[in-house]
Amino acid sequence: MTAAFKSPSGHPPKPGSTGLPRGENPDADTPPTGLGASLSLLLSVTCGLAVANVYFAQPLLDSMAESLGVASGLIGIVVTMTHVGYALGLLFLVPLGDLINRKRLVLTQTGICALALAGVGASQAWPVLLGAMVIVGLMAVVVQVLVAYTAVLAPPSQRGQAVGTVTSGIVLGILLARFTSGLIADMADWRAVYFASSGLMLTLTAVLFKCVPDAPPLRTGGTYAGLIRSLFTLLLSEPVLQLRGLLALLIFAAFSVLWTAMVLPLSAPPLSLSHTAIGLFGLAGVAGALAAKRAGRWADQGLGQRVSGIALGLLTLSWLSIGFAQTSLLALACGVIVLDFAVQAVHVTNQSLIFAARPDAQSRMVGAYMLFYSIGSALGAAAATQTYERYGWPAVSLLGASISATALLLWFVTARYSTSRQGRSP
Repeated sequence: MTAAFKSPSGHPPKPGSTGLPRGENPDADTPPTGLGASLSLLLSVTCGLAVANVYFAQPLLDSMAESLGVASGLIGIVVTMTHVGYALGLLFLVPLGDLINRKRLVLTQTGICALALAGVGASQAWPVLLGAMVIVGLMAVVVQVLVAYTAVLAPPSQRGQAVGTVTSGIVLGILLARFTSGLIADMADWRAVYFASSGLMLTLTAVLFKCVPDAPPLRTGGTYAGLIRSLFTLLLSEPVLQLRGLLALLIFAAFSVLWTAMVLPLSAPPLSLSHTAIGLFGLAGVAGALAAKRAGRWADQGLGQRVSGIALGLLTLSWLSIGFAQTSLLALACGVIVLDFAVQAVHVTNQSLIFAARPDAQSRMVGAYMLFYSIGSALGAAAATQTYERYGWPAVSLLGASISATALLLWFVTARYSTSRQGRSP
């Protein structure tokens, strides 16, 4: 598999590599100019807006269906197609950050995203809308390219903190997307949401072109097909990626269980909350943005394992409060805050550890890692709606707690095994 990759001298990579040699181009792994506060803010804003494009449609589906004459039972495909595009991007676009100029890749993605968003806003036919939404999802993976880009630009001693800062922008983008799109749609219509986002993405493309430093590609003479194959080799050969990927699958399954099913008891009697009220309620999850920044700093201090264990314990306990959603909104709010804090703390710690494990393959590592995220989110959403329909909210809470406890058990067993191995090493 590694035959497609050769060093400049013509010799094949060393056995056990993933096709792209470690340290082949020192400049590719060295921060070109460092990562200042203003650049961190710019990357965070870009990530926040890019990921928001994936979630804008959720409160607008009824308006889209009415505007395009689509049955309400079919309009949910809009969200599905966006996530299909996102999953394809994780597999086929994110790994390119290890092969080609990262800045050029980011600018291409944000520029095409701006055009696709304009296409969504202008679409008058159902197939055109779906096609444009697939491209929006495909280009939205610029978020993961930028996370890996941040890890390259930041000094190793500050990598976790830098990744945490950018991730906090992602969290805020997800949380604010639904509220913002509903607000703009109330003032204008659903198309205005996408035209406005298109203009912002185009503006950000110009700003990124002026402000972001170049990050040289890995000069390996590798092929794209070999690059994609090496992603799957990483999945099979990197223990840190495997463990942290499994933890990501579980924590985001629990996260999806909450956010997919929560609207059902809140909108039903006796609470009967409006969609606007439920959207505002979701802002309680802003604690996740704070967790993202702090967890990265703790990971830089060598506390990644401890942070993971504490956060997974909190994640499991949060379901005790969430279980009272039908009787106490305060208890639910407390549970949401703790859950979101815990999920983002583990998520940032995961990324910090996988970047440290393979600094020469950061784009492929984050692409492979986010595949676990996508699978966990999809499984959690499907399980949550089925469980609520058959058994009600208490069963949903039990499901979320069980998934969270499984993640905690996995961390506990693997942490003890890792410690035991270290204790036996000479």
